[in-house]
Amino acid sequence: MYLVKTPWWLKKLYPQLVWNAEPGTRSIFLTFDDGPIPIVTPFVLNILKKYDAKATFFCIGDNVRKHRDVFEEVKKAGHTIGNHTYNHLRGWKTDDQVYLENYLKANELLNAPLFRPPYGRIKRSQIKLLQQARPDIKIIMWDVLSGDFDMGLKKEEALANVIKNAGDGSIVLFHDSVKAFMKMEYALPLVLEHFSKLGYTFKAL
Repeated sequence: MYLVKTPWWLKKLYPQLVWNAEPGTRSIFLTFDDGPIPIVTPFVLNILKKYDAKATFFCIGDNVRKHRDVFEEVKKAGHTIGNHTYNHLRGWKTDDQVYLENYLKANELLNAPLFRPPYGRIKRSQIKLLQQARPDIKIIMWDVLSGDFDMGLKKEEALANVIKNAGDGSIVLFHDSVKAFMKMEYALPLVLEHFSKLGYTFKAL
């Protein structure tokens, strides 16, 4: 069970987290979690380049270690990098100190002020610890969830989730992972085409 469109009341509960960006600029902010992954992440980079789009990649530290060449491609293309922990930890089920140490381990490779908690799950106590460890941290959530990770979702439904719900200032979540690739590969080019025709630009956070 997950929410495709983040409701206003959830955003109000956690005002210290970033849910939208730059309203009024007719911009959409595409984000990609769980990379870098060979084949998958380069596919994303090629599609983004075709539409002159920038995006934000929330990288798993261990994947950066294993696929440093792909990570460097992301940076070279001018996209923004964010921390997604070293081992994709689920905050609600992880000891606070363990969570902090995993974040810091990834930060050694990424050195990025942006952070997205895996699964969108993070305790208030963990937020406080991360803010103390890195005062310039910005914890980025999302406004629209594509659902590309959902094995029970059709690729057309993942596309519709974004087309129907994204708009000015939306932060949209895709995954550059093997699991999500089939649906993301289908939906991403069509999302870029659709919103480009409507006059939107795609920016990095």
